[in-house]
Amino acid sequence: MTKVLLSVWALLLGIVLIMLGNGMHFTLIGLRGDIEGFSASELALVTSGYFLGFLSGARYTPVLIQRVGHVRVFAALGSFMSGALIAFTLLAEPWSWTILRILIGFCMSGIYVAAESWLNNAATNENRGKLLAAYMMAQTLGIIGAQGLLNLGDAATAGLFIGASILVSISFGPILLSVTPAPAVEVVRPMSMRQLFASTPLGTVGIFLLGGVYATQSSMGAVFGTQINLSAAQISLFVAMLFAGALVLQYPIGWLSDRMDRRVLIFGAASLGAVACGVGFLMGRSQETLLASAFVAGGVTTPLYALFLAYTNDFLSSEDMPAASGGLVFTFGLGAILGPIVTGYTMQILGPFAFWLSLGGTFAGIAIYALYRMTQRAAPTPDETESYVGVLPTAAPSTVEVAGTWAAEQAEADAEAQSAKSDP
Repeated sequence: MTKVLLSVWALLLGIVLIMLGNGMHFTLIGLRGDIEGFSASELALVTSGYFLGFLSGARYTPVLIQRVGHVRVFAALGSFMSGALIAFTLLAEPWSWTILRILIGFCMSGIYVAAESWLNNAATNENRGKLLAAYMMAQTLGIIGAQGLLNLGDAATAGLFIGASILVSISFGPILLSVTPAPAVEVVRPMSMRQLFASTPLGTVGIFLLGGVYATQSSMGAVFGTQINLSAAQISLFVAMLFAGALVLQYPIGWLSDRMDRRVLIFGAASLGAVACGVGFLMGRSQETLLASAFVAGGVTTPLYALFLAYTNDFLSSEDMPAASGGLVFTFGLGAILGPIVTGYTMQILGPFAFWLSLGGTFAGIAIYALYRMTQRAAPTPDETESYVGVLPTAAPSTVEVAGTWAAEQAEADAEAQSAKSDP
């Protein structure tokens, strides 16, 4: 494992620095937006702008890379993102913040596409799983670490935004000075939602609803914290808990995923998320309960994303995986755009604790639909399913595709090994 990490250390370091800057800005939007007097519905529109930009970047960045190459696209997007972070303190209006969020979302999506292309090009069949795991771990640790950095300054000043901009700017140094150009990214037309739904209704509906959950947690968590009068330190800890849970729950859910009906596991994880949100809604006035609810609700979200990808791949041929990967990312993005908007307007009408109602209701919708789908189609046996890979919701379509292909190869290799053992 050490040898694998040494081969991509510069890329992983750069990703950690990028995620520190991006993670700071996510929480800062809620903190500074409250100081500027933005309403929950206005901040919901602002936060949704990121996912609109992210979805656009996933579609158009590969085209840009084909035209001018990875290095130029990577450097240009990094420069735009760094400038946009500083501009938040200069243009304190909801419409301008929404435009800046769209720009940052586009840039981050493009950065992921370029960085993950380098990562995939450096990987072999033997170490691909380890590299993906290390990359996803770097992203998660960066987001969590960003919340601690927020305690070093005051959201009412420009200092924290400047700090986030500096982190993003310096992150490109180790990456651009050490990596080699990757092969051109292929532009694959995403599978339509109709085709995707026909192949796997639960995968399509589930990942759409999960997009709303993930975007609400990452974007509206800080807004919720400001509205119930948490301190900046308490808000940063609350947001950190939304991501920290995935570090603990990813492995056990992944282990179970390869050994049981994935629909049952999806139902169980979504139900657990709904219960955690219910506890947060009813008992969230206590800080300990609030943090525990965030840990569990956030902890099942990322594993559910990987579960839906694995479940979808169970019903696809290897030829359909590239188009389906793009379709899944697009469907997730649509849910991510709508989720914060629905939650923001719900909080505007019912109060801040509607944050938990919105999340819990969406989790419940996933669980109920999973239960329904169990009555409509027989489950494949564990031997017929693909291996689970802990892909994050921020992954580019190309990485989702590569992860699915690797999982299929891994499952086939495991089946051959098992067959060899059973033969006398």
